[in-house]
Amino acid sequence: MHLRQPLAVIALLLSPAMAFAHPGHDHAGLMAGLAHPLLGLDHLLAMLAVGLWAAQQAGVARWALPLCFVASMLVGGLLGFNGLQVPLLETGIAASVLAFGLLVAVAIRLPTLAAIVLTAVFALTHGVAHGLELPAQASPWGYAAGFAVATATLHASGYALVRLLPQAAAPLVRWLGAASAVTGAWLLTG
Repeated sequence: MHLRQPLAVIALLLSPAMAFAHPGHDHAGLMAGLAHPLLGLDHLLAMLAVGLWAAQQAGVARWALPLCFVASMLVGGLLGFNGLQVPLLETGIAASVLAFGLLVAVAIRLPTLAAIVLTAVFALTHGVAHGLELPAQASPWGYAAGFAVATATLHASGYALVRLLPQAAAPLVRWLGAASAVTGAWLLTG
């Protein structure tokens, strides 16, 4: 009985890979898209921080901020796929790590419209960077689906961390925000 559960989990984890075994899927683009936000420290920290910050909000901002980020990032990705060059792109991404980290560290609740605009602007920079780094021979659609899913997962992870921790752990979340902000400042100086 105990052996069946791990075997079932392994089978579930392998089933998506088996689905890509036949032609017609852009698994290379999808996998590259999934990996890009997870392997770049700047993207990883900013996207986790968006989830942390969203969980600190009230009302509509809790779901609007992550949704806005993913949607704006996809628009930026399309711009990047078309070769749009944005001056100081890496600076904007590093600034997003700093800004979202600070917002989490101080647990600020901006007016919803201001929070959405700020989130959209930073998400566009991440999206353009993703789009410009489209791997050769990869479908932009598979790649975009991958980085959108990875981003939403990072947002959900940050959100779940805040919502599932006991209230006594709120200082830990703020420390995570501060650590992200310090990393953003370090990225800006590098």
